[in-house]
Amino acid sequence: MKKKQWILGLAVLAIFVALAAYAQHKYPFHWQTFLEQFKLADWGKIGIALACIYMAYVFRSVRWAMLLRHIKKVGPFSLLGTQVIGFTSVALIGRIADPVRPYLVAKKTGLPLSNQVAVYVVERLFDFGSMSLIFCSVILLAPAGALPHPEIIKKAAYGGLAITALGAFFLVVVRLAGGVVASLLEGTFSIVSKGLGGAIGDKIRTFRAGLDTLRTPGDFALTLGISLAMWGLITMAYLEITTAFVASPQLAHLTLAKCMLLMASSMAASGFQLPVIGWFTQIGIVAAAISGFFGVAPEPATACAATLLLVTFLGIIPVGLVWARFEHVSLRKVAAESGHAKEEVEPDEAAC
Repeated sequence: MKKKQWILGLAVLAIFVALAAYAQHKYPFHWQTFLEQFKLADWGKIGIALACIYMAYVFRSVRWAMLLRHIKKVGPFSLLGTQVIGFTSVALIGRIADPVRPYLVAKKTGLPLSNQVAVYVVERLFDFGSMSLIFCSVILLAPAGALPHPEIIKKAAYGGLAITALGAFFLVVVRLAGGVVASLLEGTFSIVSKGLGGAIGDKIRTFRAGLDTLRTPGDFALTLGISLAMWGLITMAYLEITTAFVASPQLAHLTLAKCMLLMASSMAASGFQLPVIGWFTQIGIVAAAISGFFGVAPEPATACAATLLLVTFLGIIPVGLVWARFEHVSLRKVAAESGHAKEEVEPDEAAC
């Protein structure tokens, strides 16, 4: 598996280098202008953005502790280390390190890993829903002329609201009758493939187990409120970073509505994250979005995209490495252990 990852990584790197060389030849990139963007940037705004990102990790700890309160009471900040170390692992190792957070929480609390994986699924659902609500609200309330291609973007926003509403409806149905839904879907898809049907049934049951943490409407409202506050901080961080590049008028005066387009592009680019190499591909994708959407020159667009990655994604690495040192946690070891543990949990669930 590791050999395949290296081969894939080298192939992506080779393609990226070839494209960069072609782009430099076809559209010369002025490195001096690029560096000047950082000299002229408002670093106070970038500092505020980093503080917002760090505060968002505190909200993640509070939310996870709140989701556990019916199973085991833990301090709202006691899981902060698991969040910081977990996201540091993802930043350095890639998306394959996603199981690190539930694995570390399970070790810290003494609760089963299957339970924490279920909580993780619910957490990601609230992330998607909160981000969608903020994005759609800002886009649909934007004044006329505030967005490029407004008719297309607003249709996408309505589509996002529809998906969010369907997701909320599905959440309620699974919460009230998860066993019935799992059996129904399992039987339906087993007609095509027994393996597929069993896998879908297991995922629904895992999801249902996670929803057991939301036992009252108050639990749901509190979790949603924490999630919206957290994503509000992340949105503020994006806006502070983009408007910090004062040498580019388009970026310095970027509106919140336009910032949401940039944020959506960044989230899409980070969905498939290879270690290290993925940093540069993400910068390239986000820089292209900035230039394409807002007509920003390549140099300030790339400087802004690089800063967004450094602050919102890689900014936790120094804290995470120090924290892992104090906790005596090896990131590579815990990533491997969490992956193996999750693989062992899934067959156990299938057998139940």
